[in-house]
Amino acid sequence: MTLKDILRDCDCKVEKGIASDSCEATSILLGDQGRTMLFNNLNGGKAVGNLFSTREKVAGFMNIDASQIVSHIMEGMDSPGKVKEVSNPRFSEVVLETDLMKLPIPKYFPEDGGRYITSGIVFAEWNGVRNVSFHRMMIMDKDRIGIRLVPRHLFTLFNQAKESGQELKVTICVGAPIEVLLSAALSMDFGVNELDVAASMYSKGHGRQLECGRSGNGMLIPSETEYVIEGRITFETTSEGPFVDITGTYDVIRDQPVIRIDRITSCKDPVFHVLLPGGYEHLLLMGLPREPMILKTVRQAVPRVRNVRLTEGGCCWLNGVVSIRKNKEGDGVNAIMAAFTGHSSMKQVIIVDDDIDIFNDREVEWAVATRMQGDRILSIPGAAGSSLDPSTHGTTYKVGFDATMPLDADKRMFVKAKVD
Repeated sequence: MTLKDILRDCDCKVEKGIASDSCEATSILLGDQGRTMLFNNLNGGKAVGNLFSTREKVAGFMNIDASQIVSHIMEGMDSPGKVKEVSNPRFSEVVLETDLMKLPIPKYFPEDGGRYITSGIVFAEWNGVRNVSFHRMMIMDKDRIGIRLVPRHLFTLFNQAKESGQELKVTICVGAPIEVLLSAALSMDFGVNELDVAASMYSKGHGRQLECGRSGNGMLIPSETEYVIEGRITFETTSEGPFVDITGTYDVIRDQPVIRIDRITSCKDPVFHVLLPGGYEHLLLMGLPREPMILKTVRQAVPRVRNVRLTEGGCCWLNGVVSIRKNKEGDGVNAIMAAFTGHSSMKQVIIVDDDIDIFNDREVEWAVATRMQGDRILSIPGAAGSSLDPSTHGTTYKVGFDATMPLDADKRMFVKAKVD
């Protein structure tokens, strides 16, 4: 499903012109994050926001049910697929002027370091190792971008190229299929091509192969991409930031590498995907790919795991809920420890029975209120946590709640009354 397909019936349109540096787009997106917003004139171009801002929308675009998202991603990781290479990809239909300042890229918050590409995924390759990953990118001028690199795979590839005295070629894709976005946010082993995971999910959901073509600098990228920005990560650095991250607070300024842009192409009548920093869409695209990792580690400790959720209130990063069916006492505690192993940035997790709907916050809180006492809280001080959590000071204090029923309890005392 392309952006054109998604937006054909979109009735939430902003017709007036919006300056890219006015932060007005942010106010509109914040007004109702559940609704997809199409900007017909953002800095002279079309843009869309709140595109994947609910689990239901993410699942709908993948042609699955919302309850299947975690298992769908996991299956893609376990059984990678293959893309279909095409010679006439949509993203190469139009060659644009190489001027980033003329693209519909907004400044989101007043103290941001500049206008930011927030939905861009970076394709790179060095010595046969391919990588696809999410990065925030600050526009410096018409052909330079400051890119935030964390010590992960793209960081490693860049350093390998740098040690050889070469810049690293990259291709930035904006407006790619949701399967590619989710795969780009996964924490895969070094050397695993995330595009193969996306191909598996795409074929399972849509019944056909994911079509890809070659960008001008040789990267194999999705054909159904709205904008393609080709360039090189150079040895130049810049002050990148401030920038609002998933907690809704400003991240610090860092010295980061600079990408020099060589070429920009697009499909006909392109739509730029603007991803609201700290918004629901941002949280889901970061958090959803971590849920399969939690499910895997918990399942190793407790065989019967129903589902996993990183909660929106916890930034889809810091707080989680896991539903299990206990085999023996202590399964709840084992599930807590395993969940923290699966996602080391999480600092609070609640374990509930499989009759609790973990996507219903009231049901989860009801389970905590009626099925546990304070002596079933597992406290873990001095643990490594997330650098995005402003309350941490080097380490974090993790807490796990075992809100499961005792196996020998009279279930009538713990289950809500029903009418058949």
